[in-house]
Amino acid sequence: MQPGQMAYDRGITVFSPDGRLFQVEYAREAVKKGTTTIGLKFKDGAILVVDKRVSSKLVEPESIEKIYDIDDYIGCATSGLVADARVLVDEARKDAQVHKVNFGENISVEMLVKKVCDYKQQFTQYGGARPFGTSLLMAGIDDLGVHLFETDPSGALVAYKATCIGSGRPVVMDMLEKDFKDKMSYDSALKLGLKALGAAIEGTPAADSVEVGIVEKDKKFRRLSEEEISKVIAKL
Repeated sequence: MQPGQMAYDRGITVFSPDGRLFQVEYAREAVKKGTTTIGLKFKDGAILVVDKRVSSKLVEPESIEKIYDIDDYIGCATSGLVADARVLVDEARKDAQVHKVNFGENISVEMLVKKVCDYKQQFTQYGGARPFGTSLLMAGIDDLGVHLFETDPSGALVAYKATCIGSGRPVVMDMLEKDFKDKMSYDSALKLGLKALGAAIEGTPAADSVEVGIVEKDKKFRRLSEEEISKVIAKL
């Protein structure tokens, strides 16, 4: 960093002369160093695919969780600081339940994502706190259709047909831009997601090091079992 910039990365409330918040940009760097996380929409739903390779053979793979249920029809996947992500997941779950109790219906996906992003944005505006060093891919279904959103540490949100966060983003985005098609079948979308993940990690993904979450029309959000993932990988 240039000497003239050093004064502007001390606190989150100070803009640099060119309008940058360095702490937010550092949080984005934490996301870029996170595990590769892919989201794709298909004809009747959305898929989340996460690389959760373990760092040691002594680690129990089941203890590493990168995909979370928010409510029956909304799920999310994370990249970046896992502890930060858990706090945001708990906040999202609380917002979903409060809405259901107050209005007697499931919260819409976009409304929930905006609430989470509003919460993230607060941590970019006040001293004594730091931004969340994590991004979320949130997938869900509501009365308006299938949704896939990406959230940013700044509190910004963008809707995508297919996207990727984490260390493998450049490679995966190149592949998705070439091969993704609107209204893909479930099988085609899942194969593309696993194929793109394989390109990012430069090898064939193993079933015990991949987590896959799926939300489909009229079906609750669920994770694929290791056996189901193995069958798809065998077809690649």
